Amino acid sequence: MVQNFIGKNVKMGKNVKVWHFAYVGDNAELGDNVMIGSLTHVDRGVKIGKNTRVEGCVYIPPLTVIGDNVFIGPGVVFTNDPYPMSRKLAGVKVEDNAAIGARAVIKAGVTIGKNSVVAMGAIVTRDVPADSVVMGSPARVMYTKEEYESKKRKWEGRII
Repeated sequence: MVQNFIGKNVKMGKNVKVWHFAYVGDNAELGDNVMIGSLTHVDRGVKIGKNTRVEGCVYIPPLTVIGDNVFIGPGVVFTNDPYPMSRKLAGVKVEDNAAIGARAVIKAGVTIGKNSVVAMGAIVTRDVPADSVVMGSPARVMYTKEEYESKKRKWEGRII
């Protein structure tokens, strides 16, 4: 029997899917058409906008706010304590249409800008501007979202 934990007072929109062994804490809000992958931990009070996909093994702590049409790859870790073990926490904000690649780590208090892309394995220690692509450790802007889309179209057109 597959077990999930859904906390008290969780607000779920239409067509929400929560996969195996996931945790959704008290007072979380999940918009319409949200998908939460297996073994993912969405903590108390987290807000996730509509049409957002959170892959497996992701950790989303309290105070995190995720916009609409966001993709979060497997194994991404958001943090909320810039000085562990602090008595004061700071949430991460992910704006609409952003994509975060597998195993990226996002520092407490950071904003991931609208339409931006965080590459796999990036360690994000400061805000990511809108319409940009960041990668590396620490993550830095490598090119614009427009350049990214051009590279993506070229890749998708390749015959393998």
